Amino acid sequence: MKLVIEKSIPFIEGVFEPYGEVVYLDGAEISHNDLLNVDGLIIRTRTKCNAALLDGTNVKMIATAAIGSDHIDTAYCKEHGINTSRAAGCNAGAVMNYVLSAMFGCAARKSRNIIGATIGIIGCGNCGGAVETAARKLGFKVLLSDPPREEIEGPSQFCSLDYLLANSDIVTLHVPLNDSTRRMCDDSFFSKMRRGAMLINTARGEIVDDDALMRALPKLDSVVIDTWNNEPDVNPRLVEEVDIATPHIAGYSYQGKLVGTLMAVRSTARYFGITELFNFIPVPDIDGMDSVRLNMTGMSQGQMTSVFQYNYPVFTDDFLFRMNPSDFKELRRNYKYRREFFIE
Repeated sequence: MKLVIEKSIPFIEGVFEPYGEVVYLDGAEISHNDLLNVDGLIIRTRTKCNAALLDGTNVKMIATAAIGSDHIDTAYCKEHGINTSRAAGCNAGAVMNYVLSAMFGCAARKSRNIIGATIGIIGCGNCGGAVETAARKLGFKVLLSDPPREEIEGPSQFCSLDYLLANSDIVTLHVPLNDSTRRMCDDSFFSKMRRGAMLINTARGEIVDDDALMRALPKLDSVVIDTWNNEPDVNPRLVEEVDIATPHIAGYSYQGKLVGTLMAVRSTARYFGITELFNFIPVPDIDGMDSVRLNMTGMSQGQMTSVFQYNYPVFTDDFLFRMNPSDFKELRRNYKYRREFFIE
């Protein structure tokens, strides 16, 4: 067995060496020639797994240590018998932390009361579900829009996108990137949002039409962007204009990376029959990084804001990114993973 592994995946070096040949490469630089005699590929999101990369190679399995799969041509892989897997839900807690820290931070900066406000969650998978659970525990009203889930589960707990936009004080995006969601946040989308609403995007940059967002900025109270069009070459004007700008690190928690690696290793082990790794658990390399459970009962908004900023100071990431947006890749590559918090 020969594997190519993206070298930025944490806690994985040395895991597969007893069972085969392993090569570590930069994810964005993995080429067709690198894979000619390779059996398996373990990556994050920077390797575009399509016909140009895979045609004529020996790759039989691709595991991504991330939640998304839009960087993988799954139709091609299915047609050519290439097994694919992703780490669904591994970063849900981290994204929830980011959303709470960002929305309370923006509200504090603008002296806005958001306790009891209505949060509209577009996309109710693992990340959206984690935000929903936390929001309800904190006393927010919640609206959910997720057509695929509504089709399966019925309409009782969901609403239309138009209704959500018209009735939400905070709108947070958690949809996958596909043909139905690409550029979904266009002029029509923003025209339906409440004046003075907050927008948070931790999903994919391509979900938002940048030009439409720029036109909508005067209408919106706060805009928080973690995922961007054309990463890493993001729109510098948009970085300047939004309230919080970060380099696609909303899901970068210590626990999330442990779980992402765990899922990628286990799926690879199962494919190749490496029984010793079926129940693999990464070994943490930093003490004191256990997740924190927070009891917010009886706290004021100011107290909640302080607690969230202490556990994840999102404005630090915003400041570092604004200093030099061209450092997008380096900021991600050298990011100091934070520990997660959960609401009791």
